[in-house]
Amino acid sequence: MLEKLQRAFWKALTPDLIAETVAPSTPGLLSADVLSALGGAENLKSQQRVALTRVRVQLQDIGRLDEAALKAAGVAGVMVLSGGVVHLLTGL
Repeated sequence: MLEKLQRAFWKALTPDLIAETVAPSTPGLLSADVLSALGGAENLKSQQRVALTRVRVQLQDIGRLDEAALKAAGVAGVMVLSGGVVHLLTGL
C-alpha cells in the first residue's frame, strides 16, 4: 500500500516521466531509420523510454553508432555515455 502511494506521489510530481522498465527491443519505440543509425536491432541490448521526449538505449557495439544518420532521422540530440549507453532526445 505504501509503495503504491509513493509511486502516485512521485508520478504527480513528475508527470512527464514514465515508469523505469528496461525492455528488450520493441519495434514501436524507435523508427526504422533510428534503428538503422544505431547499428540495427541486433545491436540493441535494451531500450527504455526515460521521459516523453527521451529514450535510453544500450548498445552491444558503440562503434556501429552513426550520429549523423540519427540527426538525419530526426533525433534532436544524442548523448553518448560510457558502457554503450546512449540517450536520444526525440522531441522538444
